[in-house]
Amino acid sequence: MSVLSVENLSKRYRGLVAVNSLSFAVPDSAIVALIGPNGAGKTTTFNLIAGMTRPDSGEIKLDGVSLNGLPPHRICDAGIARTFQLVRPFARLSVEENVTIGCLHRERDVGAARREARTLIERLGLAPHRLKPAATLALPDRKRLEVARALGTRPKFLLLDEVMAGLTPNECDEFVAFFREINRDFRITILLIEHIMRAVMALASHVVVLNYGEKIAEGEPAAVVRDPAVVQCYLGEDAL
Repeated sequence: MSVLSVENLSKRYRGLVAVNSLSFAVPDSAIVALIGPNGAGKTTTFNLIAGMTRPDSGEIKLDGVSLNGLPPHRICDAGIARTFQLVRPFARLSVEENVTIGCLHRERDVGAARREARTLIERLGLAPHRLKPAATLALPDRKRLEVARALGTRPKFLLLDEVMAGLTPNECDEFVAFFREINRDFRITILLIEHIMRAVMALASHVVVLNYGEKIAEGEPAAVVRDPAVVQCYLGEDAL
């Protein structure tokens, strides 16, 4: 069963077609990757799903219910959380305060939200930085904080926008292991945008490839990376 379905989704900015008649589905509890070259329409697709941008046509459904026209906070209420490619926490607030704000989306008691935040902080390896201002964190820890804030909203569907960009191979491996864990243990369905193919191949059971706003390939990772159209537009001839 598909938890998220995108049907004939399109978005234009004057003469630019950012997303063109895009359709795909994300099965319940799956990890699906959305890949493609820069400017392919990946982040625009995320913005449409998260309610930050309204589609010109098409429909987005979560558990069979249309999300079209809903503002971002209502889509978060429905169970979708997202991270951003450019990580911007509340710089002067502590790590714990940042995550507590995310937890307050579901938990109205501040004390309970803080306890939930501490559990997430521990799980993401941020405990040594719990009381530090977010501005003092190195990039890998800022990315962990971004994920912790999203998880604080208790999502059933998580959008990850290049969360592993800028990380070392060892750090990427740690994130891959963590996302496998939350997908397995919490049954959180994940749709990720990622350029690091090592991470895509390790995480995703299904891949959707965009180019110039259109889907050009879809399927299991091992098959998709051998598709001539994908190689030509994205991976390069050396991938063959």
